[in-house]
Amino acid sequence: MKKKKNSAILKLTNNEGDHIKTLVVVSHPDIANSQTQQFLKKGAEFMNAEWHHVEAHDKIAIEHERELLQSADRIIFQFPLYWYAAPSGLKQWIDTVMSQNFVYGDQQFHLADKEFGIVVTTGMPEKEFQIGGLENITIDQILAPYRALAHRAKMKVLPYFLVDQFWYKTENQQMQLLIDYQRYLDQPQPDSLTNRQEWFKNNLAKFVENLSVNDQTTGNLIADTFEQQIEQLDQLNDTLKMIKQGEDDNLE
Repeated sequence: MKKKKNSAILKLTNNEGDHIKTLVVVSHPDIANSQTQQFLKKGAEFMNAEWHHVEAHDKIAIEHERELLQSADRIIFQFPLYWYAAPSGLKQWIDTVMSQNFVYGDQQFHLADKEFGIVVTTGMPEKEFQIGGLENITIDQILAPYRALAHRAKMKVLPYFLVDQFWYKTENQQMQLLIDYQRYLDQPQPDSLTNRQEWFKNNLAKFVENLSVNDQTTGNLIADTFEQQIEQLDQLNDTLKMIKQGEDDNLE
């Protein structure tokens, strides 16, 4: 299939002070020809996440791989679904790198308190992954073994991130997907309104800088409007807190 030129790529760069060190462990046997993975790779690079393609190495350097895991704050497994599982390359990598002794041997949990997430891509629509659907299995059920591994390692398990039928999406949908993906890699958890607002606030100025000269005026207007809305929300929250405090005082 001929590759489409995609203008949905956004460059959103995080502030150094708020940087989360993210390692994206990617498994795909033909990644150069995967338009979805190449799209996501651009998004990861823009967030300064480390992109680590396991099939790119003929031999697994165990100690190096473990150092990568231990140096990260957030570890993401990213792969397409092949018959309801990750490609064999990830299975081999897990079996080789994440041995019992490394994960929890002698009560030493080398990955404890690190965040663990999964980005999974599929050519089937999300609605088919349910009991009674065409696939008759849920994404949660498919990903259970990887989450169990993270739980055994005492990691903090994040909700999964699903990319379904990427090339059926419109450009606007792809743009929204990219922003959500970048937030998944870089935004502090939980995915609360406050954390979303802070993430956009930190990244919006950089986004505007990367627009064309003709679009920067519109971009600055959007940024100013966003700041004003944040201020209004903060004022509303302060008002609600005062009302709540008054109600609590009346109950005493």
